[in-house]
Amino acid sequence: MIKFDVLTIGNAIVDIIARCDDQFLSDNGITKGAMNLIDAERAELLYSRMGPAVEASGGSAGNTAAGIAGFGGKAAYFGKVAEDQLGAIFTHDIRAQGVHYQTKAKGTFPPTARSMIFVTEDGERSMNTYLGACVELGPEDVEDEIVAQSKVTYFEGYLWDPPKAKDAIRECARIAHKNGREVAMTLSDSFCVDRYREEFLDLMRSGTVDIVFANEQEALALYEIEDFEQALKAIANDCKIAAVTRSEHGAVILKGSERYKIDAIALQQLVDTTGAGDLFASGFLYGYTNGHSLEDSGKLGCLAAGIVIQQIGPRPMISLADAAKKAALI
Repeated sequence: MIKFDVLTIGNAIVDIIARCDDQFLSDNGITKGAMNLIDAERAELLYSRMGPAVEASGGSAGNTAAGIAGFGGKAAYFGKVAEDQLGAIFTHDIRAQGVHYQTKAKGTFPPTARSMIFVTEDGERSMNTYLGACVELGPEDVEDEIVAQSKVTYFEGYLWDPPKAKDAIRECARIAHKNGREVAMTLSDSFCVDRYREEFLDLMRSGTVDIVFANEQEALALYEIEDFEQALKAIANDCKIAAVTRSEHGAVILKGSERYKIDAIALQQLVDTTGAGDLFASGFLYGYTNGHSLEDSGKLGCLAAGIVIQQIGPRPMISLADAAKKAALI
């Protein structure tokens, strides 16, 4: 029985988003455009120096689950929070988006993860993440029936940082494939790729992962080359389906010898790139699991990404379903 289009698995993080200038990044030793892992002490320091901020449930896979629900799809989520204020915010937010979420919270220490996201005037986001409770996600949190009832199980590459999560992911992949389902992953970040290159390639080449999402920089980093065309050929050879995003140049969808180039949507204003890749994945996976072609699924991905980067924060403030209907994509 199929109950969900997509189950997403990720680091359950509350996003705290504020604007800043490049000087602020420099003064505080923040690597622009990257996801920097930080400890609790630095998290408190950066929080104290932030300007006015928006707080909402986030995390890469959580954003994707919310996007799928926003299109009208059926989404579930696995992710760990603590029994604290931020944990309550995360749980309320993701359920309010229409996502099935029942992962049991774990005590009060370590506290719920949070990511301080600094957005500069060019729309680039620099993330500073304290992982906290989310690293406690493990095989005991896998709900077998949810995996078995989901067409695609999707996880974020960031999950390769906490060790227990690897075992949970492998168990999910086993259950998914046993039930004739598929597994997808996002490479998440070029720094993440550098940390786990060989393991990511093994996941793809072994068939543990069927569908891979990457941006151009991550694809180049995966193969340690500078030729984008070579990277596309390599990733198409290493997995069943690959979706590679290219910012203003749209995306490329690959399946064997098939290739579809998808144009980015026209923007009125670039505000904040937070969640662009997450929302691309939501559009593509919604389309893919609801019978749309690879090309149209790619168009849904570009639509969702284009919408989210014209606002602050990773959760679209307009209806993705309405936008897709207006664009004649659903």
